[in-house]
Amino acid sequence: MSSTSNLGCAVVAVDGSEESMYALRWALDNVHLRSPPADSSELPGSFVVVHVQSPPSIAAGLNPGAIPFGGPIDLEVPAFAAAIEAHQKRITQAILDHALEICRQKKVVTVKSQVVIGDPKDKICEVVESLNADLLVMGSRDFGAIKRMFLGSVSNYCANHAQCPVIIIKGKGKEEETSS
Repeated sequence: MSSTSNLGCAVVAVDGSEESMYALRWALDNVHLRSPPADSSELPGSFVVVHVQSPPSIAAGLNPGAIPFGGPIDLEVPAFAAAIEAHQKRITQAILDHALEICRQKKVVTVKSQVVIGDPKDKICEVVESLNADLLVMGSRDFGAIKRMFLGSVSNYCANHAQCPVIIIKGKGKEEETSS
């Protein structure tokens, strides 16, 4: 990346956490997108705020595996699944609304949003690749070693698998937050 002012697409991954919103603010303050002259045919750069939503069955805690004692393989109550999906959509919309409000407050107008469903590790990397992004910015929850071992680290995975440079923003420490 030779110049941070020639970026055509910067993807910022948000999950609703304070850390991801802090990373969004950091990106809006520090990442400079391409701004071609008016007579140029080149398009201006844009930020893409991406949120990965879990599939409804995972969010509901439903295991698609076999149920012991002869139960059906796919147990799904349509009304329950629909309620979970509607709830997820409301949460996703609230996350995007918050992120886009941050963009409006920073007076950033070239922002797009995208929602994908699946595993955040894979889906963020897929979005970066499909958009041919120049940069991925994301927050880090700074899990300890035990949590990281069981839950994995989305930011670490993306840093190793995304097809563009990745900036991982660590959120303010609790002592910094209380002193501001």
